[in-house]
Amino acid sequence: MCNDAVIRRIAGIFVMTSVALAVWVHPAWLWFTAFVGFNLFQSSLTGFCPLERILGRAGLFGCTPRKA
Repeated sequence: MCNDAVIRRIAGIFVMTSVALAVWVHPAWLWFTAFVGFNLFQSSLTGFCPLERILGRAGLFGCTPRKA
């Protein structure tokens, strides 16, 4: 489990980075922005967050693996 602020912070960094890459490198980076937005939306409906799973398994930012 992760603190929600950690997930929102990382998602915000991903969105800002992908928008900057879309402006300065190639507009196709907006697909990554859409992917992050879709994951945030589906997480709000299902409670399943891929980033939370990844951070939990890696033990980063104080996240712990979710109990089965």
